[in-house]
Amino acid sequence: MSATRFNVRKMTIIAMMSAIAIVIYYLDFPVPLMPSFIKLDLSNVISLLAGFALGPVEGVAVCLIKNLVHVIIKGMGTTMGIGDIFDFVTSAAFALTASLIYQRNKNKIQAIKACIVGVVVFTLISLPLNYFIVYPIYFKAFGGEAAILGMYQEIMPDVGSIFKALCIFNLPFTFVKGVICALITIIVYKPLSPLLKGKK
Repeated sequence: MSATRFNVRKMTIIAMMSAIAIVIYYLDFPVPLMPSFIKLDLSNVISLLAGFALGPVEGVAVCLIKNLVHVIIKGMGTTMGIGDIFDFVTSAAFALTASLIYQRNKNKIQAIKACIVGVVVFTLISLPLNYFIVYPIYFKAFGGEAAILGMYQEIMPDVGSIFKALCIFNLPFTFVKGVICALITIIVYKPLSPLLKGKK
């Protein structure tokens, strides 16, 4: 296969996977025992698949295209697109970390290790990003810190601060989301790998 044909095929696969990721990103849904503005989507599965099959840069590219299209369609609104920026940074870190590790030794054990480390990175970076960047913007857009904190206190009245709320609610949620996406990726990657890589 010539380099030109290979690159065209890779770009086509990236475009297709980005389109799938966009659709899945829109199919988010609320989660019980979480504030209503926090929703679960499984679009990270697609960026992980792209990272494993095509490479780390391609996995990040799927994340970027997904969020750019979402911002263009939805608009930045009062939150200046911070939700999409947060999603891109965390999702890209997840896909980049996992796919870099997987590239070293492409087998199932390595894929599991890669996903575990990816989930940890995905989870840990979410806390400072939320606390220092995302939520201060939410405070300005949605009536102040007390209003946001009140949404958590409706579920757990003893939550006394945003930091505590993030640790009790958001961190476990992000971890579980990462685990679900990682498990799905590990299950479906092998049967989909020949298709993604263009092998018979």
